[in-house]
Amino acid sequence: MKANIKGLPRLKNAWGYSINGFKKAWQHEEAFRIESVICFILLPLSFFIGQNLIDYIILIGSLALLLITELFNSAIETLTDRVGKEQNELSGRTKDIASSTVFIAIFFLIFVWIALIYKRLFIN
Repeated sequence: MKANIKGLPRLKNAWGYSINGFKKAWQHEEAFRIESVICFILLPLSFFIGQNLIDYIILIGSLALLLITELFNSAIETLTDRVGKEQNELSGRTKDIASSTVFIAIFFLIFVWIALIYKRLFIN
């Protein structure tokens, strides 16, 4: 059972758990490392491509969405493996569904970036 911690100590603990989660994802998930590097490269480019606050929010938001979905996907896959490593139709379906969220996030990121690059180069 967890201790009944409230207020700032609870936030401090949550911060530590979050940092630990990033470290574990970086250490154990190659896809997270690759996507993090891509986001690290694209983040500064978003300020060149974007032309206003809304553009920046959409560009950076698409990067954040990719990392968020990858973290959820990794967590679901890790939990599924914890339950059992043997072949199971439901476990496979669970992993495939979680993976599809990352696919959608990647597709959305590509769509947003192409649309805003096009806007930057040809419309304005």
